[in-house]
Amino acid sequence: MLEVSVVGVRVELPNNQPIVLLKEVDGDRYLPIWIGAVEATAIAFAQQQIVTARPMTHDLMKDLLDAVTVTVTQVQITHLAEGVFYATMVLDTGAEVSARPSDAIALAMRMGVSIVAAEAVLDEAGIPIADEQESEVEKFREFLDQISPDDFNNTAS
Repeated sequence: MLEVSVVGVRVELPNNQPIVLLKEVDGDRYLPIWIGAVEATAIAFAQQQIVTARPMTHDLMKDLLDAVTVTVTQVQITHLAEGVFYATMVLDTGAEVSARPSDAIALAMRMGVSIVAAEAVLDEAGIPIADEQESEVEKFREFLDQISPDDFNNTAS
């Protein structure tokens, strides 16, 4: 298993399908996992440390685990079958709970737990982006963030 970090949540166009993007900590591979809109919101809120007036489902899960003094020690992205990712939450009791990766990631972020992915998953679905390419991609994202549709109006005849 290789440690990954959450880069963030993105929306794939034109389908408006949310993706959680993970990055190999000691490597150059990115792992995109398509997720639901609710889970995308939960992950984004955790990443931005947004606290809602009432607990969201993943906050409730954390509160329940805290109340019974059980800790998630690790989230594992275990395998990929027919385009579907699978995850396991490892508990300090020794129990392992099967979960959707999006739910497991949302909970891991709230609990400060490491996320790891099986090397076979990264081999199959990981996208390598070298550091220099990553820098260029980031510059392009910054460019896109700063432009508006008006910038593309052609005033020449």
